[in-house]
Amino acid sequence: MMSQSLTVSASSRKLRRSLPWRGIAIWVIAALWIAPVVWIIATAFKPRADVYSLAVLFTPTLDSLLSAFDSPYLLGARLLNSLLVTAGTLVMAIPVATLAAYAFSRFRFPGGQVGPLLLLATQFLPPVIIVIPLFVVFRHLDMLDTPWALMIANLSFVVPYATWMIKAFFDALPPDMEEAAQIDGASRLRAMWDVVVPVALPGIATASIFCFVVSWNEFFYALVLTRENAVTLPVALMSARTEQGDAWDIMASMGLFIIAPMLLISRFVQRYFVRGLVTGAIR
Repeated sequence: MMSQSLTVSASSRKLRRSLPWRGIAIWVIAALWIAPVVWIIATAFKPRADVYSLAVLFTPTLDSLLSAFDSPYLLGARLLNSLLVTAGTLVMAIPVATLAAYAFSRFRFPGGQVGPLLLLATQFLPPVIIVIPLFVVFRHLDMLDTPWALMIANLSFVVPYATWMIKAFFDALPPDMEEAAQIDGASRLRAMWDVVVPVALPGIATASIFCFVVSWNEFFYALVLTRENAVTLPVALMSARTEQGDAWDIMASMGLFIIAPMLLISRFVQRYFVRGLVTGAIR
């Protein structure tokens, strides 16, 4: 007993000595992550004369933001395109992923888990290979440089991940829940919608956040499949690179609108996101 108590006390002393270093390490990592965000916010509101300087004290101005909305940057149109593409991707991806996840969780298909594995295997294909046939198909359908082309392209890599994430939550729920509803006269689809989906809502919310973040920040497909009318914010950043050099103030203004939804999500839905991840991990 005495040796055990000595071991515990020695471990506690060692833990207390390491706590300050852990705190310092956390603060250093947080500073490294926050510093670029602070730089973007500060540069977006700096006067143009101070953009290329290291001035810390300056008079905030909206000149850069207002310039970003004018030609040739057209921040307003690019922001609208990003919102339209992201919202359309979510509206199509989440119902499809939910139905597919429920089917893979509750039904037995020939080949066992081959279907879900094949669905996930599509994510191992390099995007540069997928974008070539997509470009050819959309060109023949006259869909290049349209939000619809980006929505369909986003579905190719959003739906598989969302399906697997939601499936993990459905697997954790006992089938007795919907069976009881079916005994009372509900169809399987009604039982899924009224009984299973509300319980698995944290998982569906987690998948929705994932789809939003990926679609909002998507760059490669938007670069290849758009020219002018459907350009999104990540691609619009390239318009700030001119022959005279990089317009850092315009880039920062556009970057401000790109990171703003991420900050809002982390503020308002963090609780549901963490709950969804933890619930799926301990099923």
